[in-house]
This record gives sequence, structure tokens and C-alpha cells, in this order.
Amino acid sequence: MESARRTDDTLVNLLMLHGEIFPMDNGYWTKFEAYLVEPSVHIPQGVRYSLTLHDKHNIRVLGFDNAHGFKPKKKKYGAHKFTWDHQHRLQIIKPYEYESAAQLLDDFWREAEMIMAYLRR
Repeated sequence: MESARRTDDTLVNLLMLHGEIFPMDNGYWTKFEAYLVEPSVHIPQGVRYSLTLHDKHNIRVLGFDNAHGFKPKKKKYGAHKFTWDHQHRLQIIKPYEYESAAQLLDDFWREAEMIMAYLRR
């Protein structure tokens, strides 16, 4: 359990964001949830997380989380994988490859900035 966490020194930064809500431009806001859990088959990194971006109507427009299982659409010649790490973009859900807490935060902020820039046009 501890060995997987030791390899990710940035995990402390993610855990410190737990419960934080940040107001953004144009009425958007973000919410962060992250806490340690026992590593398991579904959550091997030992951290449960949910990073979300909401619009001014409180509708989630972006989310990265591992709160529930997700089965990607069948590929014609691919393996059937059931994953817990995934990304929500409005009603579309796609798998997310968790590498580290730092990468998760970077990916979330990059997507959030793209969405807000697109909707500001």
C-alpha cells in the first residue's frame, strides 16, 4: 500500500485540495475531492478522487474521477476492460489513465481551460 503512494510525491498536493471550491471566470467553479483509501483492484493508486468543473447553472461540464466503474464502448478487435478512472465531458464518459496526482491535476486544468476558452467565444 505505502510503496505505491511513496512513488507519487505529488499526492500530498492533491490531498490538500480535498473539499476546496474555486470560483472561475464567467460563473464557472471547480470542486476537488481526494482522500486515501486502501488500494484495491479498482483503485490501485490508493486515492479516491473527483475533480469537477461546473457552469454558472451548477451543471458539471467536466469531471475526472474514480468514484464508480465504467465500461468503455466495445472495440471491434480489443479487449473488454472495466475501469474506474475516467473522464466526464458533459454526457460523454471516456477512460482516463491515472499516472500520478500531478498528471491528474495538469490534465484536469488543461481540459478545464480549453472548455472555458471555447465557451467564452
